[in-house]
Amino acid sequence: MDRYDLIYVEDPLHEEDFSGFSDLTSQVGDRCLICGDDLFVTNVSRIVEGIEQGSANCVLIKPNQVGTLTDTFEAVHLAHSNGMDTVMSHRSGETTDATIAHLATAFQCIFIKTGVVGGERTAKLNELIRIEEQIA
Repeated sequence: MDRYDLIYVEDPLHEEDFSGFSDLTSQVGDRCLICGDDLFVTNVSRIVEGIEQGSANCVLIKPNQVGTLTDTFEAVHLAHSNGMDTVMSHRSGETTDATIAHLATAFQCIFIKTGVVGGERTAKLNELIRIEEQIA
């Protein structure tokens, strides 16, 4: 982490290694976001387990993984209420729907993950620009 001055690492260990995530977070979490994607799968009960073990300081949020906006809100709220950052994320096979740009803004996520630049990814970035122009 220090050699390359990383500020964000996603799923650095196996998805069931809550303890290993905890060790890493305690070592570098003050200077790097240790983000759980497969560790948490936007699942409140897994986020609770991660909070209890100190397994990460950031949660990747995939609205279409958890299924509902209510469940998405609950996952984000739980993370934020426990001092964790959140990253709103696309999933593979995305469309040009830009909803995650609005959710990332509304939920005050620290980052948005849209993938490599391409049609469906660019639509989300362009929507972020439109949102910024409206609220700036």
